[in-house]
Amino acid sequence: MSFFRPNSSKYSSWLFIVIGLSFATIIGTSAIAAAKDAAKYPQPIPNEDIIDKVFVDKSERRLQLMSGDKVIKSYHIALGGSPIGHKQQEGDQRTPIGSYTLDYKNEKSQYYRSMHVSYPNAVDKAKAKSRGVSPGGAIMIHGQKNGFGALAMLNQQRDWTAGCMAVTNDEMDEIMAAVKVGTPIEIVE
Repeated sequence: MSFFRPNSSKYSSWLFIVIGLSFATIIGTSAIAAAKDAAKYPQPIPNEDIIDKVFVDKSERRLQLMSGDKVIKSYHIALGGSPIGHKQQEGDQRTPIGSYTLDYKNEKSQYYRSMHVSYPNAVDKAKAKSRGVSPGGAIMIHGQKNGFGALAMLNQQRDWTAGCMAVTNDEMDEIMAAVKVGTPIEIVE
């Protein structure tokens, strides 16, 4: 027994280091799991908050659900591949600028759930007609392309839509539950 006694302080300091690292790993792993759970199960929008407007700032890549002047929830969005400026014609990969309405919900979309923006309006149609082009359409707020929901963290770091506003699938579930058909949407540059 005396053989181990002179070095016992050496072993006890290593023991404390190993215990400390083990404890840090357990705490760190728990924190990561809690963060993933929080992202997986976001805080729901309170029932007493009636969403009466959706506000989109293209330059900030931000979609906000509004109740009066109060921002209830804010989401990072991805836009089209050429996001600057107002949509001029079909295929220009731009999101329109202006005041529109969310006029229907689509549960059978090519993307995980969607809400349609009432673009083009009469002015958009007239401008496109004067240039001899189609104004385009099918502008939506939508989730990820079907089958690619797991890539949302990567996809949302770049502009990848054809002019729509994309969020994660979980966020789209939340938006669909909170926003009624007929809600105005204002989109600014």
